[in-house]
Amino acid sequence: MSFFQQGRRFLTAIALVLLLTLTTACGGTATAKQPPAQAQSDRTSSYGQLAYGNSSAGQDFGTWVISASKGLIKDAYVRDNNKLGVVISPQVRPNEVRDLARSLAQGFHKNFPNQDLTVLVYAPDKKLILTAQYDEQSKQIQYQAG
Repeated sequence: MSFFQQGRRFLTAIALVLLLTLTTACGGTATAKQPPAQAQSDRTSSYGQLAYGNSSAGQDFGTWVISASKGLIKDAYVRDNNKLGVVISPQVRPNEVRDLARSLAQGFHKNFPNQDLTVLVYAPDKKLILTAQYDEQSKQIQYQAG
């Protein structure tokens, strides 16, 4: 891997961590009530309407994840305030998926603390590619492919 590829990967990871950490820390929970127009049209045309979350806080966080991702995440949902599923865009390279999942788990934990959490990352074709499980007791994230 060339120096520039390593640098790009590192900067992408840092940018995602900062984006999710600072936006979450500064803004508290997400406050956007309407999903972004682009995400809404993608969802309807692709596979039907899904809710971003099955609770008010989950709905807000799912909406925020999509808008804060700047096009890296096409769809997101939160179930039971402990499970986050995201569909990534083709812009996300395979070697960036784990860093993205870690950033999402960190932001998810800030909004839904004191519990074990799961982040499910789906490819643009909606196939599960990575599961990240945050253990509250050990404060560690375990990754499992597809």
